[in-house]
Amino acid sequence: MRIPLAPLLSGACSPIFTGALFFFFIFLCCLLPTRSMAAHGVSIDGNLKYPEDFSRFAYTSDKAVRGGTLILHDLGSFEKMNPFTLRGSAPRGLGSYVFETLAVPSLDEPFAYYGLIAEEINLAEDRKSVTYTINPRARFSDGRPVTAEDVKFSLEILKSDQAHPFYQMYFRDIEGADVLDDLTIRFRFARENRELHIIAGQLPVLSKTFYTQYDFNPSEGGDAMVIPVGSGPYVVAEVLPGRSITYRKNPEYWAVDHPTRRGMFNFERIMVKYFRDPVVSVEAFKAGEFDFLAVNVAKQWERDLSGRHFDSGQLIKKTFPHRNNAGMQGFVFNTRKPFFEDRQVRKALGLAFDFEWTNRTLFFSAYVRNDSFFSNSIYAAQGLPDAAELTLLEPFRSDLPDEVFTQPLIPPTTDPPGSLRTNLQQARDLLEKAGWTIRDGVLVNAQGERFRFDILLAGPTFERVIAPYVANLKRLGIAVDYRTIDPALYADRIKDFDFDMVVTVFGQSQSPGNEQRDYWTSMAADRQGSRNLAGIADPAVDALVDAIVYAETQEELVTACRALDRVLWHGYYVVPNWYLAEHRLAYAARLRHPDTLPLYYHHEQWLDTWWQED
Repeated sequence: MRIPLAPLLSGACSPIFTGALFFFFIFLCCLLPTRSMAAHGVSIDGNLKYPEDFSRFAYTSDKAVRGGTLILHDLGSFEKMNPFTLRGSAPRGLGSYVFETLAVPSLDEPFAYYGLIAEEINLAEDRKSVTYTINPRARFSDGRPVTAEDVKFSLEILKSDQAHPFYQMYFRDIEGADVLDDLTIRFRFARENRELHIIAGQLPVLSKTFYTQYDFNPSEGGDAMVIPVGSGPYVVAEVLPGRSITYRKNPEYWAVDHPTRRGMFNFERIMVKYFRDPVVSVEAFKAGEFDFLAVNVAKQWERDLSGRHFDSGQLIKKTFPHRNNAGMQGFVFNTRKPFFEDRQVRKALGLAFDFEWTNRTLFFSAYVRNDSFFSNSIYAAQGLPDAAELTLLEPFRSDLPDEVFTQPLIPPTTDPPGSLRTNLQQARDLLEKAGWTIRDGVLVNAQGERFRFDILLAGPTFERVIAPYVANLKRLGIAVDYRTIDPALYADRIKDFDFDMVVTVFGQSQSPGNEQRDYWTSMAADRQGSRNLAGIADPAVDALVDAIVYAETQEELVTACRALDRVLWHGYYVVPNWYLAEHRLAYAARLRHPDTLPLYYHHEQWLDTWWQED
């Protein structure tokens, strides 16, 4: 029997023996503290839906059939086979089909993870460390066993400057890892954090042997296209650079009957085809060139997904509800740019967006406007700050806008009695106060510089949304150019913060935490590849993010999120867009899915439970 190992608790050992026995006892005490919390899974609140002997997740099906080929699509191209580095684009699916993590999420619980590569999770009583016991059956696709050394290597390489900077931010509070034996590893934490033991379980486990033989982050060319070794359900079978990638089910997959994998990854082969143009890709789907399409454009859903294959039943389109935290989608101001430094200027430009007209005219009234950075969740700020929120906000009152304390989060509207004309008049007043005036129809500052900026788009479908917004800005004397560029070039420019304004989504989990550092903090503002696209560098925001990360109770977490929500909202870093509380999916009729839906899920996670019937 394996004895779960856990870290030494301060003061746990007493020198009651002498000589060799004393030192032996001290050694045992360091390995085996008096108490730890061992489990097959962990959650943010300590509750788990599935018992230790569960057979499969409820949103999978025992009717699932293994076999067949699933054909997917993606836009752009790919030029590397490592999804964990900054430069370049990796193919769709590589991170989830080929690589695995120590634990995997349950999609019908708010924030719960169950051991996969790790068969047991031991959280120390002081919550300053967690010990993972690796499943002795876990194997990489080259047949080598997964060991604690592989896990330690994974943490160290992902926290290094060779990996995407997101991982350095996300795993920052994991100080290091200790290999206790071949199958046991302990993660040490910088300080107590209620979700850090779960974050440790999200660590992708990489093969130390493979990445010792091949560069982890090679220069262009070199080893960039070497097919990687992982422990996941699929291996890469064929690569046609820039055109397609095909994954084949690993016949020796170690976890094929693991409860977290049963009823999942049912296709024998998965091919991903690449298209340059999203409009072309929709027509290709209708022609039967691939099998599954997630639709994010209302016009496509209402008008374009029609034709003989839909009429005959060969193609199906259907909505699937979810309970996801909708986060925030918006037009993001890059405050690193001088024109966007002034908060009142950003507020003025937000007033020029007519959501109600856009939703009614372009979106068939399908959407709900974002009214929070945590839209559709309990973390969204309500009304004015309560006493608990004020405790967090008061130390920064002199540096925060008065609106944080006096105004609820309400986006501007053109619904009666409001109007676009009224909003544009307010915008003009704000711009004048900020030193911008209209001369001969052109908005200029005291130095005579014209207010001009660019909007960068990843696809042409958004151009029809941007065009009326740009027309409204023109009425304020602002010159705006917008253009769609190649997806790979777009990704590189985003990583380098080389833009004025972009459209993006700040997605949120059911339990916000460490990822907030990458979204909003000063540390991330100038860190290449971070998701702090707005360039926010505000001590109040930094402090509130820390309050989220180190919240000890659910109540503290809700309070911290709502306080942060107010500061971000009244900072006018984005022009809020919209969200939809369902997934719009179109797919080939031969595909089947379980009867039971998960609750908190991305459509690609749901697709992992599907199968084919001829």
